[in-house]
Amino acid sequence: MTTLLEYKGYQGTVEYTDEDNVYFGEVLGIRGLISYEAENEADLKRSFRETIDSYLSSCEEEGRMPMRPYCGVLSDIRISPNIHEKIYSFAISRSKSPGQVVEEALHQYLTA
Repeated sequence: MTTLLEYKGYQGTVEYTDEDNVYFGEVLGIRGLISYEAENEADLKRSFRETIDSYLSSCEEEGRMPMRPYCGVLSDIRISPNIHEKIYSFAISRSKSPGQVVEEALHQYLTA
């Protein structure tokens, strides 16, 4: 099972390389690469928190909104036209949006 770090709504990975004897990770769920590293696990956790704080501070200083992880948009999912049509028809027949149908189906699948 993969260990994840969590801080201020962001999640990050914990990985280790024997070759370099370094712990490292990256922030998940956002576009772009935000990474961190350290020589031990305790310092990696600290580096992760400092990286998030630094990212949020730079966004504030530049007057831009920080990317939020898992904002609810999965823009890179591709499905067959046949499945797309079935989702759309199913949604219309139940007065729902295609997004609501997909979310309900995924919820059922992931909690089964």
